[in-house]
Amino acid sequence: MKITTYPTHLKNHQRFLKIKQLIDEFLPKQGYTKVEAPLLSPVLLPESYLDIFATAYRYFQKPQELYLTPSSELFLKRLLASGIGSCYTLDQVFRNSEPTVSKHNFEFTMLELYKVSANYFQIAADTLALLRFIAQKLFGKPELIYQGKVMKLDSFETVTVAEVFENYAQIPDIFNHQQFFSAAKARGYRIEENFSYVDLWSEIYSLAVEPHLGMNGRATLIYDYPKELAAMVNYNSQKQVAERLELYIAGVELGNCGNETSSKGVRKQFEQRFKEEIHERKRLGKSNYEVDWEFLDVLEQLPKTAGIAIGVDRLAMLFCDVRSIEELKVVGIK
Repeated sequence: MKITTYPTHLKNHQRFLKIKQLIDEFLPKQGYTKVEAPLLSPVLLPESYLDIFATAYRYFQKPQELYLTPSSELFLKRLLASGIGSCYTLDQVFRNSEPTVSKHNFEFTMLELYKVSANYFQIAADTLALLRFIAQKLFGKPELIYQGKVMKLDSFETVTVAEVFENYAQIPDIFNHQQFFSAAKARGYRIEENFSYVDLWSEIYSLAVEPHLGMNGRATLIYDYPKELAAMVNYNSQKQVAERLELYIAGVELGNCGNETSSKGVRKQFEQRFKEEIHERKRLGKSNYEVDWEFLDVLEQLPKTAGIAIGVDRLAMLFCDVRSIEELKVVGIK
């Protein structure tokens, strides 16, 4: 890798910086407090779908291993449990083993916000209001044009995960593992040896479902996931779904949102999830690191909260009408 400059991208980069300014202008007016979180941490949450960068702090004593944070969640939820109220960070985050392709990079800007006394649909509505605000400031109207397609920001197209799998992948039951594998095999999807349910689900989702989302002139809000695809959000036992949603515009995933589990007694439930995630990380051969076991106590102290994480680089891609996040940079590593 080497340091690369992109002076021709200056106009896009300036708009990217303007978008971050507009986020900081809008959210405090909606009752969110901005906080700065550390970019290094001695512990992390066990998340099997990502990998991390490790370094060490040295000052006479034995070096202490530290990790570049893949999100601000472990910090923000401590603040929520302490009573800070609705809050957000707008920081760089880091994820190892990420491909440097059009919509991915190992370092990117994430907007992570949590709203107290709210559910995931309410924070999604705040997000849509933020997008309208940005569009109004940049273009003078509540819409954007991406790759020749007008995307209106007045409302969502809403659909459940089960509905999109049936509509686009012709798989009618995504919750029963045995039936899911059988239906996928019958429809010719590739099933590798030792494929887990999550492996197969993710493959079908990326190939058959994701390209259709946010393609009908509005953002798509897709919600209610299998519990295996949403380890850290509330599980609705009555509906048998994890209360998680994602936002898409023009096939681009913008945000991942969920209702946070806040009831007493959830420590045991999440302790089991942590162990499952640690086991899965080992199965996948991912980096070993110190797990934030104290976070389990934090979860029992959370107020009713919904949270969302938004990739600001991808968001800026849409508002700059470019195909790659690389086109937002004036300096980068490649």
